[in-house]
Amino acid sequence: MAETRRTCPPAEAAPRTGLRHVEHVMGTVFSFDIRDPRTPAVTGALRAAVGWLHHVDALFSTYRPESAISRLACDATTLDREPEVVATVLRLCEEAERRTRGCFTAHPGGRLDPSGLVKGWAVEGATRILRDAGVRNVCVNGGGDIQLTGEAAPGRPWRVGIADPCRPGQVLTTVEGRDLAVATSGTAERGHHIIDPRTGAPATGLLSATVTGPHLTWADVYATAAVVLGTAARQWISGIDGYRLVAVAQDGVVPGLPPGG
Repeated sequence: MAETRRTCPPAEAAPRTGLRHVEHVMGTVFSFDIRDPRTPAVTGALRAAVGWLHHVDALFSTYRPESAISRLACDATTLDREPEVVATVLRLCEEAERRTRGCFTAHPGGRLDPSGLVKGWAVEGATRILRDAGVRNVCVNGGGDIQLTGEAAPGRPWRVGIADPCRPGQVLTTVEGRDLAVATSGTAERGHHIIDPRTGAPATGLLSATVTGPHLTWADVYATAAVVLGTAARQWISGIDGYRLVAVAQDGVVPGLPPGG
């Protein structure tokens, strides 16, 4: 879950032929910044990507008693009676638990809740819909977690500022790249709400952890796990090919690998 506010490059940087859209869904705000020329195919793909987000929300919202996840959580249905995509997500959650050595779970507090993976996965899926339709340059921002594709402008990579949780309104650092995901988890905005699944206690080692890499699904999972690991996250992330970490401890920046594309 994103805790440090980030945005795509300012709207005025986009060509007039581009397309921007904001959608309120999944309890947060999603934004699309498409830098390709506006065509019927691009407009249709955007409509399909937005529809996908609402479909994901209908299936996985823990606030909707009729959602597949809510009904599974209270044993009102079985997995074989739900769409295959639900099983796919739960398998990804199992893989996430293995990859993070138990620092990520789809059962926080003992109740089924894959929200820690779903948002990043949904953003990545929306981006894939756009790419399959021929969109080459787009920023999809889901509540602060971002999947970038292509370029902000010809010859210019996307640049994303990461806010400093210790200094409101200040930028800690900037990441840039093409085909890049950026995800942040932490305690700066919502307090110590991330629970260490191994102990059941709140994770308190870091104010925030930002992970960059090729896929938002995993960047988001790894950012959450990094908060749980605390200062040990630096060494752990360094062993995962393609993913990098910028972390802020309670008393300042934790040295780590520089972000990049």
